[in-house]
Amino acid sequence: MLFIPLPFAVAILLLVLFVAVLRRDEEAAPNRPFLALILLAALQSVLSGLRWGYGVHTVGMVAPVIAALVPPLAYAGVSRLVRTSRRPLPVRIVLHAVPAVVILLLTAFWRDAIDIALVLVFVGYAVAILLLMRPGADALRLAPFEGAVPAYRAIIFTAAALCLSAAIDTFVFLDLTSAHSVRALMLISVGNLAVLVILGIAAAAASRSRAPAEMVEVAPRPETSEDKETIATVDALMEAKKHYRDANLNLDRLARKTGIPARQISAAINRAMDKNVSQYVNDYRIAEACRLLAGTEKPVTEVMFEVGFQTKSNFNREFRRVTDMTPVAWRQRKG
Repeated sequence: MLFIPLPFAVAILLLVLFVAVLRRDEEAAPNRPFLALILLAALQSVLSGLRWGYGVHTVGMVAPVIAALVPPLAYAGVSRLVRTSRRPLPVRIVLHAVPAVVILLLTAFWRDAIDIALVLVFVGYAVAILLLMRPGADALRLAPFEGAVPAYRAIIFTAAALCLSAAIDTFVFLDLTSAHSVRALMLISVGNLAVLVILGIAAAAASRSRAPAEMVEVAPRPETSEDKETIATVDALMEAKKHYRDANLNLDRLARKTGIPARQISAAINRAMDKNVSQYVNDYRIAEACRLLAGTEKPVTEVMFEVGFQTKSNFNREFRRVTDMTPVAWRQRKG
């Protein structure tokens, strides 16, 4: 019977995940940092198997440098969904390469400091990602509204995985410096593999981002005239142009169509309706879906595409959020 060590099995699963994401995104511009993150996680898993499973200690010279590339790639992938950096691409590459260069220098001149440096890199980038996500799902200005909420959750998991990796490295460092160090090997083998799997799945999920009126509860409009005008402008655009049907609509594109800053749109909808812009746009989509399901014989899948959704999972989730029932149950009830 063929036996595949756990790290290599994890690497194979991550490669399968990479191919699946690549095929899924082949018609759109892929989030290359997230794709690279999945590949890097697979490589790390292979190196872990070689080092701790087969005693190939020479990989220990390379593994820390590769590990230092993980947080910058995660941050770069998130940035692709949040905003377009004003810095030129070469400058961004150089800045994010600094952690790997530092670890490489420590590998050559001060190996005892590598673990501490990696912990600082992982925690620092995790904090930076969380700061980008402070506005919630509305922070993902360049992500399509359909997948903004799942992408936001995946990004939070990514930041948590970076913190978990830092915690594991800290524990291993303390355990190895003690006289026992009996738990270090198991923790390295199991803990780091778990982190790699979480990072791979989170990166794959994040890379996706790209109601009848009586069913949608709307909170009272804000008292400020600016918020009223902002929401009235966006409402008029949605009702007249039906831009919510655009599956690639995102906050940045909506801001350009209305001529209103993205942050102003987000703040107005948050204050007035106690929801993010993604939910606001999806409310329009679900409202039209309900009308089509009740008034036409179109298949549910055709209705889903017509109102701007691209995946059944997102369509069903948002439909349940707004109506508390599935599209099929809605049609049967209204039929």
